Amino acid sequence: MRVELNHLLEMIRFQEVKMTTTTVQKVKTLGDWAALGIQQHLEKVLKHEPEVLADKDPEELHQMRVGMRRLRSAITGFAPVLELPEAAENKQIGKVSRCLGQLRDLDVLLEALHQRYYPNLPSKEQKILKQVVSELDKQRQQTFKQTKKTIEGKKYKQLKQVLQQWLDLPSYTKIEQLPIEEVLPDLLLPEVSKLFLHPGWQVGIEHLQTESNPTNESTQNGSNPFSSATVELILQAEGEKLHNLRKQVKRVRYQMNLFSDFYGATYSAYLQDMKDIQEYLGDIQDSEVLETVMKDVLKSDIESVLPTFAGVLTESRYQAWQKWQLFQRRYLNSELRLNFRSTLLHPVIDSNSHAKE
Repeated sequence: MRVELNHLLEMIRFQEVKMTTTTVQKVKTLGDWAALGIQQHLEKVLKHEPEVLADKDPEELHQMRVGMRRLRSAITGFAPVLELPEAAENKQIGKVSRCLGQLRDLDVLLEALHQRYYPNLPSKEQKILKQVVSELDKQRQQTFKQTKKTIEGKKYKQLKQVLQQWLDLPSYTKIEQLPIEEVLPDLLLPEVSKLFLHPGWQVGIEHLQTESNPTNESTQNGSNPFSSATVELILQAEGEKLHNLRKQVKRVRYQMNLFSDFYGATYSAYLQDMKDIQEYLGDIQDSEVLETVMKDVLKSDIESVLPTFAGVLTESRYQAWQKWQLFQRRYLNSELRLNFRSTLLHPVIDSNSHAKE
């Protein structure tokens, strides 16, 4: 544990401190930063909206979904200072995000089936997979129609309108004039505390204690002491906890993204950790979702109909689990958590910047 933390800190020493000085100088108060965050993410959503409706490039949908998620994160993160109309509240943004998410999930599944799995299957299984793809294509067509209806609908148009009107004349609570650097820890620490207290970090720990011991070579050198079969049992019993942990990691990541201009290399390293954890847990989740979808379409267990494909999915989950476990061990280290919290308490900012102007 201590070796991993020291390695992280050693890596940080060789990174440059990233700081958008001009932005920080212009945007000083909590209210200023809230408005900037909402504006940037709303602009991203609007930029990609026409191409999403054209439905020619899946990347456009992905970018619009990211913008919508980050817009929602900004409104959640800055909630203590914002006075928004009801039409722009989080739940309204959430409805649009879920609609975009359903379409994006199908795009991800279809891309994985076409590019990652299909070329590596025997011809017999390829034929079956084509049938599944055909069915998913039909589902996507229906989902796109619903997405288009939502984007062109009255509630979404009202959401955009009221957000733009609010940006023209922002309305805040009384804490709006607080210097942003003074309240950063108060904005960041609550979500990070929820992350550290999440039960998902404990998934598989009991199995680790029963399958390994202090003299176990695989535990000492950091490799995975679990067999693939054991990992499958763990995911079957506690996979939902990991799925929920990923959601919390994503919340922390998006919120940390809002304030990266105020911190240095250590903060950036932890932010990268959040991105990596989200990715590896997402790989596990995507594999499980794909297997569930396949079962629903085929009306059968894929092990009997698509044995090669089932084996590839199992191996995919196992590889993602091994990558996740490295972060699990790291973040169960109390010293690292203390350092993480300490980083949030100390923004990298010129304390004399206000006095100079």
